[in-house]
Amino acid sequence: MPFFDGPRGRLHHRHWPAPDAVASVALLPGIGQHSGHYHRFARVLNAAHIDLWTLDTAGHGLSEGDARHPGTLPELSRDAQTFLAQIRPTPLILMGHSLGAATALALIGACPALVPPAATPPPVSALILCGTPKTILRGAPPVSTRTAPAARTAPSAGNRGAQSARSTPAAADPRAAHVAPAGPGPEPQLPGTLPTLVVHGTDDRRAPVDVVRAWVRHQPRADYREYRDAGHDLLHEPVHTEVASDIVTWIEELAR
Repeated sequence: MPFFDGPRGRLHHRHWPAPDAVASVALLPGIGQHSGHYHRFARVLNAAHIDLWTLDTAGHGLSEGDARHPGTLPELSRDAQTFLAQIRPTPLILMGHSLGAATALALIGACPALVPPAATPPPVSALILCGTPKTILRGAPPVSTRTAPAARTAPSAGNRGAQSARSTPAAADPRAAHVAPAGPGPEPQLPGTLPTLVVHGTDDRRAPVDVVRAWVRHQPRADYREYRDAGHDLLHEPVHTEVASDIVTWIEELAR
């Protein structure tokens, strides 16, 4: 199985390869989800000659860690950076859902008040955000990243297939030790050169759509699509076929 050693333990990912791939999508899931949930999305992408790579967030799926404390935003960004290094060099599109969307924004340097930009920017040519949390758009870290244990302990029962996690203090990583401001900071700003697709459900009760609408108006390179009567998890909502089709069309237009 495809594992790699991250700064906080072994992490698992899945790869659905496409014949003659013209691009790769690297997906960062949200809380409570893992790579095994995206086989249907993978079939749609593969049919369009697009690879899909999906990370199991720390404590989820087969990755080591504690699902209740997946990590601080700097730690999750470092995990994602290591994950992207596993992907073969093709045009790389970073996609994040919910917590994964917040991580993606931090990873590309859009949230410098929360996460110091990486010394080496990730090799990302485009960005897709899905179910983006309102907290990150208001300049604060998502709730699930604010309280992390001082040391990593053995994996939860859901991770019995993985080796026991390493006991490593979070502060061992200087970026993990970065302290976010107590109150909201500046809202994330997308790089002006980075094509971005933002997809959101109008009935998303975990990430209210009005916050996303207000934020995206200030992002000149962002394409915005919203879906009526759809909730938080667009790739598993009744509109999943339409959402996946829109993502494929957007990627194909980028490639032209």
